Amino acid sequence: MNLSPELITLGKYLAGKFDNQEQARSSPTWYVHLHLWHRPVPLFTEDSITLYAEQANIINLNKPYRPRLLRLRQNNEQANSLKVDYYKFHDIEFIKGAGRNPEKLQQLQPEQIEFLPNCTLKVKTKHLSRSRYQFTATSATGKPCSFTYQSNTYHISLGFEVTPEELRIFDKGIDPKTGKATWGAIIGPFRFQKQQDFTNELQI
Repeated sequence: MNLSPELITLGKYLAGKFDNQEQARSSPTWYVHLHLWHRPVPLFTEDSITLYAEQANIINLNKPYRPRLLRLRQNNEQANSLKVDYYKFHDIEFIKGAGRNPEKLQQLQPEQIEFLPNCTLKVKTKHLSRSRYQFTATSATGKPCSFTYQSNTYHISLGFEVTPEELRIFDKGIDPKTGKATWGAIIGPFRFQKQQDFTNELQI
């Protein structure tokens, strides 16, 4: 697998268990204390780094939610750039809890997931110093990600920014009728710090 140094670095920055304890303590009205997992997955290893993502409220860790798959790859439409493709799961109940039980991910097959063609992020890379980067991911189309699950349609504004010190998540649920955010990073991003590193699980 021939991956660029920038793509490998992005994968290393994102692979881990994160929490926003400091933010939740300082602004409890707006931010609940969350754990967020980005666990490497042995899919698309020929050209990508793939991560399983889910999160849970600290007071209810046995009920994780928002399971999704992030495929980090080169952007063939633009030289020297990266992108993130999002996938959904056909059976959410099967995969829930894989953040803390990664053995579930070893059983995952491509037919169990579905690419979301309108949920791709473009990634801007900023070289901060010799070995430090800042990656900023925003919608490739400028529109919210939309998909259907169990006959319900969801609209989500996706985005993140990551450095070695912090992961900022900008995800917001969008009301399709008003275009306004109804949940998530309404007044600003969720700010996560890495508590456990999963880079040793990356297949690079």
